[in-house]
Amino acid sequence: MAGSTFGNILKITTWGESHGKGVGVVIDGCPAGLLLSEEDIQLYLDRRKPGQSRYTTQRQESDSAQILSGVFEGKTTGTPISVAVFNQDQRSRDYSQIADCYRPGHADYTFDAKYGFRDYRGGGRSSGRETIGRVAAGAVAAKLLKQLGVTCLAYTKSIGPVKAASFDPNEILQNPVGMPDASAAKKAAEYLNACMEHKDSAGGIIECVINGLPAGIGDPVFEKLDANLAKAILSIGAVKGFEIGSGFDAAYAKGSQNNDEFYQTDDKKTAKATNHSGGVLGGISDGSQIVFRAAVKPTPSISARQKTVRTSGEPIEISICGRHDPVIVPRAVVVVEAMAALTVCDAMLLNMTATLNGVLDFYRR
Repeated sequence: MAGSTFGNILKITTWGESHGKGVGVVIDGCPAGLLLSEEDIQLYLDRRKPGQSRYTTQRQESDSAQILSGVFEGKTTGTPISVAVFNQDQRSRDYSQIADCYRPGHADYTFDAKYGFRDYRGGGRSSGRETIGRVAAGAVAAKLLKQLGVTCLAYTKSIGPVKAASFDPNEILQNPVGMPDASAAKKAAEYLNACMEHKDSAGGIIECVINGLPAGIGDPVFEKLDANLAKAILSIGAVKGFEIGSGFDAAYAKGSQNNDEFYQTDDKKTAKATNHSGGVLGGISDGSQIVFRAAVKPTPSISARQKTVRTSGEPIEISICGRHDPVIVPRAVVVVEAMAALTVCDAMLLNMTATLNGVLDFYRR
């Protein structure tokens, strides 16, 4: 199966299935000497693990990270880092009723069309559980970025029609929906309760902010920073839309409104008066805050009756049983953050050879 590897210099390959023995990632290209422990990775995995509130699947998994290679005496060795998380609470029997039919909103039909068979136990590689490897790798990238003064912060911007109206970063981890607005979080919870009562699910928007990235990161044409961020975020299974800066609103603005005017700061640095570009111009970071958003679809596994067909073509109605998130957004927040960190970290490593002076500075020091 192609398509399980991401990145250029910092390259990751995720592996495993939702109901297999485990899932994980191999991270190649991480420089030697980075302080790294299983606890560093666990902090990120704990943010996406199931069973944390009534708005997440009640599958009981500790999601404990085990570093199998690439770290010695608490530091990376420069060799591939392999991280494994072994599954503990698979209930494959929950999926026996849909073994011979296609679930609406899932990849059942397309996997069957491509490979001639599919792993119906939770979706196999198309399951959200695949993102464990991404999050583990993102934890490593985030720690490397921290050494460079770069941070990535993602949070729930909206769930259904409920939008965050204020921003308190300390609030994000204090409510079950991951919103930076306590009042909006309460309303979002009420909306989700109503969805659950009607055997339905909800979608939402995740926003991510990247701070500290210097100007000049990213390459024109096919390695644009914003294009690579879009690919990274759209590769997350539930994401159906991506926008950066003003995004689609830019289509309704005039040039005089959408352009970010430049000025010189007191310390003689070039800056922008606004940030409609979202921190990227011509595919290259402009030194301002990078802001992008991801649209996440409602969880397709719902217990309400839905029409579909069997693999034989016979029409039927199904109700999805099992343990499923009524909303994907809160657990996907850290996945978005991880993919952003991986993309930016890879771009910064690529940038080291952008100029001759950069190469000379490295080898002559």
